Amino acid sequence: MANVLEDGDEVEFEGSSSTYTLKRIGVVYSCSCPAWRNQGTQIDKRTCKHLRAYLGDVAETARIGTALTAPTVARAKQPKGNAQVGVVTGSSTGGEAPPVLLAHKWETSHDPTGWWMSEKLDGIRAYWDGEAFVSRLGNKFFAPDWFIADLPADTLDGELWVGRKMFQKTTSIVRSMGADDQWKQLSYVVFDAPNALGGFEQRLAHAKKVLSKAGAPHARALDHVACGGIEHLKSELARVEALGGEGLMLRQPGSKYIPGRSTTLLKVKTFHDAEARVTGHAPGSGKHKGRLGALIVELADGTKFNVGTGFTDAERDAPPRIGSVITFRYQELSNDGVPRFPSYVGERIDATFPAAPAATRSTPVARVATPPPSAPTPSTKPPADYFVRLEHPGENKFWEIEVRGASHTIRYGRIGTSGQTKLTEIGTLSAAKSDAEKRAIAKRKDGYQTVASG
Repeated sequence: MANVLEDGDEVEFEGSSSTYTLKRIGVVYSCSCPAWRNQGTQIDKRTCKHLRAYLGDVAETARIGTALTAPTVARAKQPKGNAQVGVVTGSSTGGEAPPVLLAHKWETSHDPTGWWMSEKLDGIRAYWDGEAFVSRLGNKFFAPDWFIADLPADTLDGELWVGRKMFQKTTSIVRSMGADDQWKQLSYVVFDAPNALGGFEQRLAHAKKVLSKAGAPHARALDHVACGGIEHLKSELARVEALGGEGLMLRQPGSKYIPGRSTTLLKVKTFHDAEARVTGHAPGSGKHKGRLGALIVELADGTKFNVGTGFTDAERDAPPRIGSVITFRYQELSNDGVPRFPSYVGERIDATFPAAPAATRSTPVARVATPPPSAPTPSTKPPADYFVRLEHPGENKFWEIEVRGASHTIRYGRIGTSGQTKLTEIGTLSAAKSDAEKRAIAKRKDGYQTVASG
């Protein structure tokens, strides 16, 4: 039953994780919860789930002129030093990114002894602002009402997670916009409480306390253990990866929650991962004929290569669209900056493709109608281990293959264009050269002629 707050009234309201004070002073109705405090709307237009529960949804909608929209955190101006940053809020969708703490990569020269160690989850980062989940880009995740009903009215940082090797499934569910049954597979795993006082240990204890009091069955705090040293780190990394996990995270004891990338938070992985933009779809062959063979992608610096492994059959039938951003995993970079053994992880819905550094961006120039060169222009790359360029004069096509180490890169298309690119890992240098020579012989039989080699 709805209640009434008269001017000057003050009542205590028992929430899911704490007791809050509801007040009315003139036309301003307030609540002591973080969700009410953190809203960016004018003070007499603010509301929260506690005011709505006490006053009634109909009365609150009539008072503020709209239905409840969950606030979205906006990036606050960062102070100097290690001061805590407050949270400012804006609109419920398409807002600015929340002020989240981001990790650097762990280097083997860094002694992890005493740092807090936890599993690195392959889920979707979700910032809980007290009433809604917000992505690191500032977009709202529309979780079912039952999923968020028992979450505390507090600020939490964590990941929406299904399980190991389930990143794509997690992404599919979060994008489903309210498929309730699917959300039952998700957990909200919390690893920090950004607005809580104190160092990391105090913030994590606060997160555990409010989650325990709220009793949300689908939310929990992430386990952390103190690292005993390099060998402990290596053995735990091996254990997690053997189970299908992505890696580990290290947090500095007593560290503050400082928005932005910080050396107080480190990620530890055997394989590296990165983002790339899809620029094309290479057709499959053999058992993949008629569907995707590989994604043609590019890095922010313009490096292009193929990602041909890591896909399910369903993903090959409906691959990420051209222009989308994907995460891929790789072992190391080749001498010319190409990721080796790239494997598809999933399409990103919580990341944007970074712009190339200014030095790599091209400046528009006047075009002159000159014939295109028939051979590749010189570059600053080290000489290839094997190279040949063939052209078919009757069809105005080119085909070239370049071997570097244990891989070869094939480029083909119309003469005068950049064509398409396909990178293939072979295994050894001798095998890569042998395969390249066989492919070149087959092309010559098709009428192609050698125009450059080395």
